[in-house]
Amino acid sequence: MKELTVDATVESIPVITEFVDEQLAKYNCPVKAQAQIDIAIDELFSNIVHYAYHPGTGPATVRVEVVEKPLSVVITFIDQGVPYDPLAKADPDVTLSAEERAIGGLGIYIVKKNMNEITYEYKDGRNILKIRKEL
Repeated sequence: MKELTVDATVESIPVITEFVDEQLAKYNCPVKAQAQIDIAIDELFSNIVHYAYHPGTGPATVRVEVVEKPLSVVITFIDQGVPYDPLAKADPDVTLSAEERAIGGLGIYIVKKNMNEITYEYKDGRNILKIRKEL
């Protein structure tokens, strides 16, 4: 397991993405899976940046684990900001046109559709969001 703690800022997104991609390269991660993981990192870390400590900033930790059977990567996002469960909101109605749809929620919907598993819990004053993607 590898872990990196950074400030929850937009500038940290490329740092987090590079950190995760370095771990994925060790396991010959398929390009499509890596692209889906990179999109998930951008969306989920952006949520931390915009909601966890608003209007200030604080620390955020990203943990990367590779597990066997099936070969998967588990990425955990941890922050000490206000409790925020992105999974609590209903999925957007993607059958509607962009003009008819309510604003928001599409990013987390895309993450849900592209990951094999996503979980959230608020424990010991921390938001803990995990995604799992089979490689």
